[in-house]
Amino acid sequence: MNPGSFKNKLLSPIFQFLHDSRAVGIVLIACTIISLVIANSPWQDAYTGFFNTLFDPAGGHHYDYRGLHLPNSWLLWINDGFMVVFFFLVGLEIKRELTTGELASFKQSLLPILAALGGMAAPAFIYFLFNGSTPYAHGWGIPMATDIAFSLGILSLLGKRVPLSLKIFLTALAIIDDLGAILAIAIFYTEHLQMLYLYIGAGIFALLLLMNYFKVQRLLLYLIPGVVLWYCIFNSGIHATIAGVLLAFCIPLNKIHTLEHNLHDPVNFLIMPIFALANTAIEFPADLLAAFSHSVSFGIIAGLVLGKPLGIFLFCFIAVKMKLANLPANTSWKQVWGVGMIAGVGFTMSIFIATLAFKPVDIQVVSVMSVILASLLAGVAGFIFLRVINKPL
Repeated sequence: MNPGSFKNKLLSPIFQFLHDSRAVGIVLIACTIISLVIANSPWQDAYTGFFNTLFDPAGGHHYDYRGLHLPNSWLLWINDGFMVVFFFLVGLEIKRELTTGELASFKQSLLPILAALGGMAAPAFIYFLFNGSTPYAHGWGIPMATDIAFSLGILSLLGKRVPLSLKIFLTALAIIDDLGAILAIAIFYTEHLQMLYLYIGAGIFALLLLMNYFKVQRLLLYLIPGVVLWYCIFNSGIHATIAGVLLAFCIPLNKIHTLEHNLHDPVNFLIMPIFALANTAIEFPADLLAAFSHSVSFGIIAGLVLGKPLGIFLFCFIAVKMKLANLPANTSWKQVWGVGMIAGVGFTMSIFIATLAFKPVDIQVVSVMSVILASLLAGVAGFIFLRVINKPL
């Protein structure tokens, strides 16, 4: 057998899988399962210990490396460092949609904008109903999020049963939802501000905007100050991932497509799986049902599974009836409800916010387990609903 032919036969299915729109969701599910299994096995201590071991036990959130204040564990490097690249990619997608895509005009963008607002407001309100008078009220942002990769992966499983316009609507909705989650992190999930670092970071961001204004094209001239911007944001007290979004908004528009193409596989098949492996390593409590009977659990699950479709559908219905916007082409109200159900898959962003909202480990465990269960329920229910109501086109 020709060695080249054997190599092509071996690698071809791998490349086909990587370019399948369902692949990201499948990989993230697999990593979550692996992480949960190991975290509840005899290897649990070694596994979680690796991610949580402090480089400098006295250093708190930082450790000093030759005078630089850097993340103090692999878990912090993943959440404060590697995930910046994920948010950079999200920021590029947001900028592209705002300038040349589905959000480029007011008329095009209004329905997904309103849908996203409803899909954030209703879950937060439902969570607050359960936890507004408790010490856990700060977790209201957890059920606001929609995971772009997971939700679109689930919708893609339906193939020609759903029109392209519905997929575009969900994409735009999820992107706006991510922008809302990013703003919530920056405004509400930031603790103590170090103003000097914040001022320096603001100066670097202004410089990057000026470079964009004067049409500087070399990406390296953006990326090097971008690293410094990340360092300043990390030390300012604002969550470091915001630096990724700020940098993305400064990148020249004609460079975005290339960057998105180059970052797609590393982000979706390396950074996000590592994030899932590190942040879903949850040791199940002895009384598993008790974890899902907590008010935090009620708020997250009800917010994602019920609040998401309710808020999205209600805001869309009001906008259409008031003639502010039109439904996407070839779609029905049932399909809007089904997309709202799938938008309840919070996963990556919801887990991320959960790690910021609560410091006690036991509440983080309840939060992350609730996000995983709610995302599973929302994804399966939305898939079944849309499959039942839609015949193949």
